[in-house]
Amino acid sequence: MYEVNKTEPFWWGLFSLGGVVAALFVPIHIIMVGFLSAEAVGYHQMVALVGNPLIKLYLFTLVSLPLFHAAHRLRFALKDLGLKVAGGLLGVFLYGGAVFGTMVAAYIVATLP
Repeated sequence: MYEVNKTEPFWWGLFSLGGVVAALFVPIHIIMVGFLSAEAVGYHQMVALVGNPLIKLYLFTLVSLPLFHAAHRLRFALKDLGLKVAGGLLGVFLYGGAVFGTMVAAYIVATLP
């Protein structure tokens, strides 16, 4: 029988949020940036745009939530393939990587001009 730990709903919530961001916002972001002219994505325009706190929050969300989605998906894919470590050490490694990536994204977004 599969034993559920107490943090499992938290990771499933981040998995679903990351899936929504990865499936909806990332493609829309790529398409919208593709339609912008070269003048619209110039350095000064981007500095002015990224200076907005809502844009910083958007960029942070665009990067961090798909990391948790990928970590959860990889954990259960490897567990389904028969990797016995998936419950413990692999989960710590994958979720730790997602937390580290989130901290790096937060630092980068916080230090943007």
